[in-house]
Amino acid sequence: MGVGSRHRPRLDWKPAAASADRPRMSLALQSFLPFPNSCQGTSPHQQGRGTKMTEHCYCGIDVAKDRLDVQVLPHRQRFSVDNNATGWAELVERLHALPIAAVGIEPSGGYERGIIRILLAAGLSVRRINPSKLRQFARARGILAKNDRLDAQLIAEYVSIMPTRVVQRVATAERLAEVVTMRRQLCDQHVTIENQAAHVEDAILRRLNKRRLARLKADIHLLDKRLAEIVAADVILAQRYELLTSMRGVGPTLAFTLIALLPELGQISRKQIAALVGLAPYDFDSGKLKGHRCIYGGRMPVRNILYMAALSAARYNPALKVFHNRLAAINKKPKVIIVAVMRKMITTLNAMVRDNAAWQPRAA
Repeated sequence: MGVGSRHRPRLDWKPAAASADRPRMSLALQSFLPFPNSCQGTSPHQQGRGTKMTEHCYCGIDVAKDRLDVQVLPHRQRFSVDNNATGWAELVERLHALPIAAVGIEPSGGYERGIIRILLAAGLSVRRINPSKLRQFARARGILAKNDRLDAQLIAEYVSIMPTRVVQRVATAERLAEVVTMRRQLCDQHVTIENQAAHVEDAILRRLNKRRLARLKADIHLLDKRLAEIVAADVILAQRYELLTSMRGVGPTLAFTLIALLPELGQISRKQIAALVGLAPYDFDSGKLKGHRCIYGGRMPVRNILYMAALSAARYNPALKVFHNRLAAINKKPKVIIVAVMRKMITTLNAMVRDNAAWQPRAA
């Protein structure tokens, strides 16, 4: 070739055959690349063309006695339906037309039960939002006003941003929880009337209080029998009841409460179950300040029953008694000791349910 021939296009040039040696690439990524045998990506002029992106929607529902205020994000759809069978059917029909990823509902004194059941039956993912956390979320966003439409929007935003847990409905557990809650309310009334009776001087009022106390005691006994019937009728619940009561200090009341109000028992870690019940010590430090560790939050109904059980277990459970005495010997405060016993009990019960193993004294 002459000088400068390398700059001329070759007339006899033909494309080379495809090499047998393909560039190395992950098999998992092969199906996602537009050109599997190339390292080139999609042209910037072709991005967004020929592919359909599914945009998930999040729904927030504010529940009132006779109305449901609904907000769907990010479409900004806002409407309301009646809180009855007709309104539920209309709501499900409208939500099925959208790619709903999650539906958030704030508990409202039981008025939300019907719509939750319908949404779960329709195959929608439902999340029950803690009202306290929702209010903190609103304050963090600088929202101080409160109304039904605004609450529905906040619920939708909360579900789209914050991690939430899917509602799983178990009919037997729901009935058990309802009876446990009623029993707790009757016990509270019994304590209130009993305290009032100590200061009543009129003879008629004393007889009325005595009659009311006897009636409440009979009702509580009736609910105890009902709880035993519900648990005995379900094989899984009966097995869990036997497992829980194998620990000395865990009686029927605590066992029924744990089964009904703490379904996560045995499914999460020891630290998570302690925090869920409200027995996890939280730091209070800032700079050189080293504050006292205190428990906070959690499920108060479970914690209250566990407190009474811990008082008994610290005396009559050999392993927990040793644990209690060891803390007392190093001058721990009485409340700190009893909370430590409660934490030991709930974490041990969590491990027992997880491993499906009965109580072993050495496990404490």
